[in-house]
Amino acid sequence: MTTLPIHDALDPLLSALRAHNRAVLQAPPGAGKTTVVPLAMLEAGLTKGRILMLEPRRLAARAAAERMAQTLGEKAGETVGYRVRGDRKIGKSTRIEVVTEGILTRMIQSDAELSGIGAVIFDEFHERSLNADLGLALCLEIADALRDDLILVAMSATLDADPVAELMGNVPVITSQGRAFPVETRWRGRPLAKTERLEEATARLVEQAIAETDGGVLVFLPGEGEIRRTQSALRLPPGCTVHPLFGAMPFKDQQAAIRPIDKGRKVVLATSIAETSLTIQDVRVVVDAGRARRARFDPGSGMSRLVTERVTRAEATQRQGRAGRVAEGICYRLWTKGEEGGLLPYPPAEIEAADLTGLALELALWGATPDGLAFLTPPNPGSFAEAQTVLRMLGALDSNNRITTHGKTLATLPLHPRLAHMMAVAGPQAAPVAALLAARDPLSRGAPVDLALRLEALNDLQTFTNRRPFSVNRATLATLRSEAKRLRQSTRDLRSDSLAPEEMAALAYPDRIGLRRKGDTPRFVLSGGKGVILDDGDPMANARLIVVTDTDGNPREARIRQAIQISESQLRDLFIEQIQWIDTCTWSKRERRVIARRQERLGAIALDDRIWKDAPDDAIASAMLDGVRDLGITLAPAAHRFVARVELIRTAGHDLPDMTPKGLMASIEDWLLPHLSGVKTSDHWKKFDLLEALRTRLDWPQMQLVDRLAPAHFTTPLNRKIPIDYSGETPEITLRLQEMFGQTSHPMVGRTPLRVTLLSPGQKPVQTTMDIPGFWASSYADVRKDMRGRYPKHPWPEDPTQADPTLRAKRRNP
Repeated sequence: MTTLPIHDALDPLLSALRAHNRAVLQAPPGAGKTTVVPLAMLEAGLTKGRILMLEPRRLAARAAAERMAQTLGEKAGETVGYRVRGDRKIGKSTRIEVVTEGILTRMIQSDAELSGIGAVIFDEFHERSLNADLGLALCLEIADALRDDLILVAMSATLDADPVAELMGNVPVITSQGRAFPVETRWRGRPLAKTERLEEATARLVEQAIAETDGGVLVFLPGEGEIRRTQSALRLPPGCTVHPLFGAMPFKDQQAAIRPIDKGRKVVLATSIAETSLTIQDVRVVVDAGRARRARFDPGSGMSRLVTERVTRAEATQRQGRAGRVAEGICYRLWTKGEEGGLLPYPPAEIEAADLTGLALELALWGATPDGLAFLTPPNPGSFAEAQTVLRMLGALDSNNRITTHGKTLATLPLHPRLAHMMAVAGPQAAPVAALLAARDPLSRGAPVDLALRLEALNDLQTFTNRRPFSVNRATLATLRSEAKRLRQSTRDLRSDSLAPEEMAALAYPDRIGLRRKGDTPRFVLSGGKGVILDDGDPMANARLIVVTDTDGNPREARIRQAIQISESQLRDLFIEQIQWIDTCTWSKRERRVIARRQERLGAIALDDRIWKDAPDDAIASAMLDGVRDLGITLAPAAHRFVARVELIRTAGHDLPDMTPKGLMASIEDWLLPHLSGVKTSDHWKKFDLLEALRTRLDWPQMQLVDRLAPAHFTTPLNRKIPIDYSGETPEITLRLQEMFGQTSHPMVGRTPLRVTLLSPGQKPVQTTMDIPGFWASSYADVRKDMRGRYPKHPWPEDPTQADPTLRAKRRNP
């Protein structure tokens, strides 16, 4: 075996494993850890059990196994074997087994002790896939509770190793210094313009690299589409052979891409599949387009989807290292050196952004909660709770979030739980629908949203192209056919109900059954409560009932990207147990009234809707409370004065109900609900007098306290009651000046003088005072002089303290 940088770290690693059974190995790209460490552990005799090594991708797993087997002078399937989705080479003598990450979870769920497994190596742990995080958490629990002899190793090229070591029990961190060969980095001179297409710019950079260098070229692009478009844009000299490399390719084509060629130069256009655990022998040059595709939860599809983002510095370093695996190399980057500082240091862990439904199902099957396992990044509690809601809806969890028998069946299927539920009910016939719902759209942009069109193209492309004017991505279609075939085989033992495609879609998306709203615009309300909209010109615009399988994810009103029409009779057959008659009284903001309906509902959609003629008063009153919250509380003058009195006493320290606007609104169910009988509309509410309802908030002693400390009225010398206004800083009354004749003391509330506004006979203010005796003795003379001329028919005595109060004009002389 060729000596590689990792060899210097083997002795410390093996010593750490003998002492602790656990370690973290940090080694730069090209150090050789993937193919050297498992063989070194086997040779050292650390365990009598098999050594299981996890790889994030199928191609890397196969390539690593074959390389290790070649080192031993064997074929894969002997001492070293592999197991990936759809392919396995394992024999009785196999001691090292390379598997993809999801397979470990299935092994653990089938055998909690991992019988026969002596060590588990998590290769490329820096990628932080959901399966790797879950696998490590489960292995740590197994090692702590059941298998103290289980050896665990986390290996990474770019990961911050200390948190992983702490998670694993403060285990040793072994670092391999140096890489196989140095790599020169060349940056772009200027940033990409907004008008430049990524594929065109990448093609030009590849052509530049071909002109300036020797050896094979590895080009990193985010996905198959970009690879195909870049390949079309390339103008290469004779002798150059271009090989695409992405996960959905047939394995023989992937092998052709990584195999050395006899003559000429090889250009490999690859996704991130070539970032790790894979040596392409004749590569000397890397061209990095600077984009990565990651799993993100897509609210439009209800599942994880791949999104394209800028690479992080860790990913760029990983890619750069591919050029120095077998000789000195050069890395061309499609961004400027100045832009490098704006790159994030590490990619986010998948657990932070992906759909957690599958994780929630696995944890339920294991009988654990997220806080009971050692996750490097714990799942977001809100996102995890949403995932559990989906599983309960599918019947995979019970009301206590414990896994059901149906949930155990779903966990065995290699699909998202939504699609697993669909196939568990519909059987192998649902395989084409499952393949379509899990993949990107095979039809060109602008095609109608109908899922049935995609199924038509998948089932009979020739007939479809003859009848339909829409272009089809044939490569995507081929991948879909292959996936559908795999799903049929993996579910062939399931029972099969004869269901139409629209019924299958409804099983996967019981929360996405859409009922068309009234109006010209094709808007739909979904059984899960959300609203969606369809393009006016789509043939499905007038459908009454549809199943929405994909949207653009807009949180306010999502636009439908894929759906299929369904009949009411089909829904009734599928969801007979979920369809219920529900009596509802609700406040309509649009109509500004309480609406009482009897509805036959499936979730949030009403299949039948009738007027509830005999709705009880208490139900109407409860709905009207929402109307009050919508319309707000407006106090009539008498109610306003009462509230002001209570608040005056309450703020002085007495125990009285909170009658501030906020306090009133917060407690309307307690004080207002019993008084809302007969109130159904905004007009009714405008006329409603709140005074009586407010007074009932006070018991007898409290009412007596308010009347004593903040009386409602001032009794004038004419024995007339004038309301006291307590809403200002000082209690205030307003009355005619002549009504106060004979008043020799100032009106008081307790020890507080009232502010008195005196009015002319024409109801105009002539004086505001807080000292009536002082007013009579001073300013009254000036007021009398002015008012006598204006109102000669009314009395204006020289000494108002000796005059009788009156509201009448002077009597005429006979």
